[in-house]
Amino acid sequence: MKQAEFQFSVSTKSRGIYAISKEVENWIQHQNIRSGLLTLFIPHTSASLIIQENAYPDVLTDLNQFFNRLVPDGDPLYDHQAEGPDDMPAHIRSVLTQTQLSIPVRENRMALGVWQGI
Repeated sequence: MKQAEFQFSVSTKSRGIYAISKEVENWIQHQNIRSGLLTLFIPHTSASLIIQENAYPDVLTDLNQFFNRLVPDGDPLYDHQAEGPDDMPAHIRSVLTQTQLSIPVRENRMALGVWQGI
């Protein structure tokens, strides 16, 4: 059984949902993995991973708006604001999503649905 490991960084301008499927696909293709299981993990307490629609940008806009409404910045309920009014909301959002994804790999590609992306 072959195992491989890789770390990469994603630069962001602000809070939001960022597509990383291309970076992951590129790495998989260079590994020549015919069949396997990809594990993605993000070692960050206020960031997370999701598999979601990747064809229509308005889906990500709507998801961002939903999270903003569900977990607003600066809520007086939060005591923890060490890095600003968006600090605790970021932690809550990461609890509601995932820090790890497992994705099957078939013929050097992630076996995601047609419209799915990371």
